[in-house]
Amino acid sequence: MTDVDAKCLEVFPSWLRTLGTDGEGMLSLISNRTVPEKAQRTLIGGLNYLFKSLDLIPDGIDDIGYLDDAFVLRVSASLAKAEGLGDADEASMATVVRLADEVQLVKDFLGEDYPRLETYVVGLRRGAARGRSVDDIVGTPMVLDEFASDVRGFAKSYTAPSFSQERKNLIKMRAFFNAKLPR
Repeated sequence: MTDVDAKCLEVFPSWLRTLGTDGEGMLSLISNRTVPEKAQRTLIGGLNYLFKSLDLIPDGIDDIGYLDDAFVLRVSASLAKAEGLGDADEASMATVVRLADEVQLVKDFLGEDYPRLETYVVGLRRGAARGRSVDDIVGTPMVLDEFASDVRGFAKSYTAPSFSQERKNLIKMRAFFNAKLPR
């Protein structure tokens, strides 16, 4: 087993446990008007991924079904941080900064497939879930409020799946990402 695989088996369970609160923690920046719109759109695209019915790894797959969501949040946080978070206060930025700092493990885990994931996450700015596009969320205060309520509801109702720390789960994850990420 590689050092990266060992680290992933150690860390991924905590990413699953914090998925709901991570999503909720990103909310404060999407309505902060000091955050540039491009960064807001990136964060909204990442959060909206939580509600996609057809995501990269189906949520119902034992052990790994929500890890793609955790990856997408980290990649969107990293992209938004690189785009600039404006003059938001440190407390508001804390979750995004932490998630962005954790993206290196995603890069190490996916290797040559990581750029495809990053391109996919950038594309989520143009995506939609539950009938809401990123444009709708950014441009319509009522839709933004509904979206924020849905993210909070997800955070409250989310129960982390177990993650058996077996290498076979990492192999399955890599296979899903390799097969499903657009080329």
